[in-house]
Amino acid sequence: MLNPFSLNGSVGEQNLIQSLVNEQLRMYGVEVYYIPRKYITKNTVIREVIESKFNDAYPIEAYIDNFEGYGGQGTVLSKFGIQEQDDLTLIISKERYETYISPLMKNLVNVELSSRPKEGDLIFFPLGDRLFEIKYVEHEQPFYQLKKNYVYELRCELYRYEDEVLDTGIDDIDDEIAQLGYIQTLSLIGPGAATTATGTVTLSDTGALSIKLSDAGANYDTLPTIGISSSPDGGTSAVGIASFLTGFTGGIDGRIASVLLTNTGAGYTVPPSITFDSTTGVGAAASVSLISNAVSNVVVTNAGFGYTGNVGVAFTFPQSLIDSIVDMSNNALTMDSTSTSYDSGSPFGVGFEDARGIAYVNTAGIVTFVALTPGQGYLNAPDVLFETPPGITATGTFKFNEIIVGAASSATARVKEWDASTNKLEISIIDGEFGPGEQIIGQESGATYTIFNSVSDDLVDPLADNDTFESTADSIIDFSETNPFGMP
Repeated sequence: MLNPFSLNGSVGEQNLIQSLVNEQLRMYGVEVYYIPRKYITKNTVIREVIESKFNDAYPIEAYIDNFEGYGGQGTVLSKFGIQEQDDLTLIISKERYETYISPLMKNLVNVELSSRPKEGDLIFFPLGDRLFEIKYVEHEQPFYQLKKNYVYELRCELYRYEDEVLDTGIDDIDDEIAQLGYIQTLSLIGPGAATTATGTVTLSDTGALSIKLSDAGANYDTLPTIGISSSPDGGTSAVGIASFLTGFTGGIDGRIASVLLTNTGAGYTVPPSITFDSTTGVGAAASVSLISNAVSNVVVTNAGFGYTGNVGVAFTFPQSLIDSIVDMSNNALTMDSTSTSYDSGSPFGVGFEDARGIAYVNTAGIVTFVALTPGQGYLNAPDVLFETPPGITATGTFKFNEIIVGAASSATARVKEWDASTNKLEISIIDGEFGPGEQIIGQESGATYTIFNSVSDDLVDPLADNDTFESTADSIIDFSETNPFGMP
């Protein structure tokens, strides 16, 4: 009004309305957390946000405008799985934001707008234990009562996580993304000093087996099951295990490197048959012979600690045999890197074959059992030598969201979850590739551990069928081609 005798729209009246609004919000509202987005990296061409962080949260009272529940389409079943498409409308005080939150945000680095709520910022809604993203800020409803606006209306959608860093220091907020995003699980070697495994050896009389691989086959991507014919009555059936050329979990062209025995058996009078059972590779074959005076079994007397992979095992020659046949200088033990076993370079010729073995290690870094090629011609039980484990460090407690760095690869990632009881570390936002045996260091906690192995899981949405779609697509289109969609 332009009437000079009217006070409509005076500062006093405006302050009264604002005070009443603030009071109503405190009476009928709920405390939410306003979480500003920090823009760390942007695309220089289209200004797309590449990396952002949320590490500040400010409590503020808000009125829930959705009196009958969430808005939006709700739970939707689509070809990409089950999706939640809930909306939420909140009303907050303009004065409270400008006098409380805005000054706290004013000097924050990478915050682009602090004078009003901004689209892209987050709201934590404690009643539903959910995060919502602000999509639109309405600041002109109600429309200029007494020549002024008093509230912000925040129109929000359920937040969809895309590898942003959320670390506000408030557990109820931060745990919202604990199991979201692309996650790798690292199995780490637990605390303790690395120790070398030890064992004792027994010799068989007759009827033990020796297996020689005659055809390595092809296209094996999992360890095949080895079938060995049963021994005669009163004997013991042999049990075997196949190994690949590289790490025993994947092969070069899927070939089998060797077949080792976890139980050499006893009582065989004729060589049994051997089969390879696998859903992937084909063509592997092996011949079996009976031997005497062979290494029959290795009993692990000390499982050791600190191993990061399967361990080479060496067998010494009996000292009395060495002294009578060959000088010690010709009997040095060497490591055969292709088979991960020791070769003693037998000087004894026909009738003597070196025993070889591989000790298998579990996720705790200790030896569980020894598979072997028994050899032949031993007069006395040889000594068994296990490969020395690498030096390891296992100390400290990883913190949520801290950055870890690989000492060898310089790969980085953020900690999702750390379970000290199982030595499992879940990580996300990974840059680079961590390798087995590598030492990782927490940049805040200083925690230092050695990696045993890693497992990659796609957990962007536990209800979606992303992996199914990807594997099905791979069977339709060959993405190894330069141009899988046609000629270049």
